[in-house]
Amino acid sequence: MYPNLFNGLGLKDKDLSKYDTPQVGFDGKVVIPQGQISLPVNMKGKEVVVAFIVVASFSPYTVILGRLWIHAMGAILSTLHVKVKFRTKQGIAVGVNMKGEDRVEMLLFLINNVDVFACSPYEVPRVDPEFIVHKLNVDPSFPPKKQKPRRSAKEHVEVVKFEVKRLKDTGVIREIFFLEWLANTVVVKKKNGK
Repeated sequence: MYPNLFNGLGLKDKDLSKYDTPQVGFDGKVVIPQGQISLPVNMKGKEVVVAFIVVASFSPYTVILGRLWIHAMGAILSTLHVKVKFRTKQGIAVGVNMKGEDRVEMLLFLINNVDVFACSPYEVPRVDPEFIVHKLNVDPSFPPKKQKPRRSAKEHVEVVKFEVKRLKDTGVIREIFFLEWLANTVVVKKKNGK
């Protein structure tokens, strides 16, 4: 966060907590931050508390929101188009700052092309391998290793079977037998607990 926003919000130096890790400004000069402050950021009804580092340095920006905010919002951004897209309770927020004709044109484009957007791999029935394919970048000078089979916990077995079936039915994966090179499945809970 830069001084113009910090002062514009009516914040004072006493509101800051200590943060003294040097930063490098856009001009290449090292800057010692004035401190850090946590503030709620609300965009289209979705609120996230963000820890801002306050620096007295020149910037063409008012504030820079980093990866933690992007991940917390579940945002997708395009630096080329200077746009941010994220889910809200009302749907997906697109081109929040777009006005008038541009906004209408963008929404019409999205509605007319809704069939080309996918929110999960299960919505993509089959991707042509000529378009994109996942391969393991393995050095051929290293011989393949076969892990010893390990038994999974019962609740993990059901989850793995369900997920594999979903991926096979969708055509995302197919069954191949590698007798020399196998890896045991590892089940990791997502942030949402699933």
